[in-house]
Formats: sequence, structure tokens, C-alpha cells
Amino acid sequence: MFEIDGSQKSGSGTILRLAIALAAIAGQPVHIYNIRQKRPQQGLKPQHLEAVLAAAKLCNAEVEGATRGSREIWFKPQAIRSGNFEAEIGTAGSIPMLLITVLPICAFAKDTVRVHVTNGGTDVTYSPTINYLRNVFLPVLKKMGLYGDITVQKYGYYPRGMGEIIMTVEPSSELKPFRLETFGRLKSVKGVSVCTFLAERKVAERQAKAASVYLAEKGYTADIQIVNDRSNPIQKGSSIALWAETDTGAVLGADAIGQPKKTSEAVGREAAEKLYAELTAKPTVDMHLGDLLIPYIALAESASTFLVRTLSDHLETNIWLAEKILNVRFNVKKVDNLYRIEKGD
Repeated sequence: MFEIDGSQKSGSGTILRLAIALAAIAGQPVHIYNIRQKRPQQGLKPQHLEAVLAAAKLCNAEVEGATRGSREIWFKPQAIRSGNFEAEIGTAGSIPMLLITVLPICAFAKDTVRVHVTNGGTDVTYSPTINYLRNVFLPVLKKMGLYGDITVQKYGYYPRGMGEIIMTVEPSSELKPFRLETFGRLKSVKGVSVCTFLAERKVAERQAKAASVYLAEKGYTADIQIVNDRSNPIQKGSSIALWAETDTGAVLGADAIGQPKKTSEAVGREAAEKLYAELTAKPTVDMHLGDLLIPYIALAESASTFLVRTLSDHLETNIWLAEKILNVRFNVKKVDNLYRIEKGD
């Protein structure tokens, strides 16, 4: 049984999510304690609990300690299953974080997996937006041989959530390595600006304009799609996701969330500033994609390598966990203003 101390490294929910996913794939039980030790509210919140339970459904796992506020769980997986699965968060907790937990498990099913998630947040703080997953994360995974698709039924925001998505994953017989060490030449900058029941205030348009203006001042032309959504009459909200693509295949993304007392212009500019920081550094993956790719790179047979502009807590945590559970080795090396992340054969 793997013994994982949740107070190590970031001390956050990422330890729980990745440990559960990797244990399911390895087919080995895991005991996780001190869950979210370094967070103000320790233990399992509703979104963490539902991520564990959704993962358990995918592999017929026996779970002990899976209750709200629990700081310790035991997860004993069996064979990974295909088919249709339901999950309901029940708050504005992050749907993308739940998907990040179960997606690696889905990759090792024998047939198509369809995950239907309801009553959660598609676009909330401290989480990638759903459009970041759709337009940055999944396209990069496709290059590794993993095909996934996310359909948004309802956008969901803080505080009531009520978002709904369907993720469909075609399993991969073998994950391809990810090797990208050259930024190359910029091909395009794109984006999607969404608002839900805020069209009369032109929120999506204002977010997109602010982002476009900022990027234009820096010499970049952005093509940003405007979405005036009406899927969720219960909870209004907004978000914007931006991404840049280069001729070597690099995809760099950034996003921002609308919040009370935060102007639409501030939301758009925030996302643009984040993307500009990536474009200026010229890595081959953005700082968030870097940590999201670690489990897939760890599970791929051959060597992989990429460049990232900063070593986030989540990136270091994911490397630590992958090495501990999968017995792989990563090498991190500073190269000029970037960090080279490499996993050997």
C-alpha cells in the first residue's frame, strides 16, 4: 500500500487528486493522511470528496474515510471500467479539478468512458477554466495519443455553481512521449470570452476587447470568440481563456474569472497579462499545463521533455508523487530563464 503524507510539498488537494488517480492506474491501494494540511480549511471539501468518489466508480474501489472534512482516506482500486458515470459536486466546487482527477484513469479503460458532472463550478477561482481544459489541455493530450472531448451543458460560477458538463474519453493503448524544447514562431493567438446572462452589460465583449487591446499594445493580434451564454439562469458569471500556438506545436494558455466588484476590463486584462508573461519567456508549455502534464509524461513509455518558465508548487508536487508511486525519475534543470523538465526512458 502506498503511504502518502498530504502535508508534504504543496500540502494541497493536488496530492489527493493525483495520488488517487495514479493508485487506480497502478492497481495498488493508497492511504492518504494529513489531507490538505496546508490549506486554511483542511480535509475533504465537497469537490475533493466527489473527485474521490468519481474515481472510485471508475475502478470499483473500496473507499474508507470518504466524508466531508476527513483528513485521511484509504482507497483500494480494482480493474478500471468503461461506460457511463455520473458525478454531482453539489456546490460551486471546481468541475475542472474533478476532471483532472479522473481523466488519467479514463485513459486506461478498455473502451470509451463518458463522465457526466452536474451541480458544480465550470469557471471558479484556484482552478483552470473549463475552456482552458478544452482549448489548451485536451489538444496537447491529443498529441500524446489521448483523445478527450468536453461539452458544456451549463456554465457554473461561484457561489451557487449549477454547472454541468459531459466529458468523453477514448482510452489510449499507449501514451506517446511529449518532447518539445523549441518555442518556434508564433502562429496565432486565440481565445473565448464567455458571460452567462450578462449580455445586456456586454460583459463578454468587454473582456475580449480589454484582452485584445492589451495584447495589441504588446504587438500581438488576438482572435477572441464572444459567447453570450444563457445556459444557467440561476448563477450569472463570466470567464475568458486565451491561448497561443506556435509552429513547433507549443500551446500556451491563460485565463481569468469574473468576480463581484471586478470589472470586465480587469478580467480581460488579467488573462492577457498572464498570456503575455508566457509569450515573453517563450517556454514550450505554460506554467499550469506543465503540472497537468506530469502524470501523462510519467505514464508514457519513452523519454519526454518540455520547458516551463517557473517551478510552481503544483509542478514540484506532481513530480514528487509520480516518482514515489510510479517509480519514474524526472530531471529538472535551469536553462537560461526557463526550467527544463525531463523524464527518462
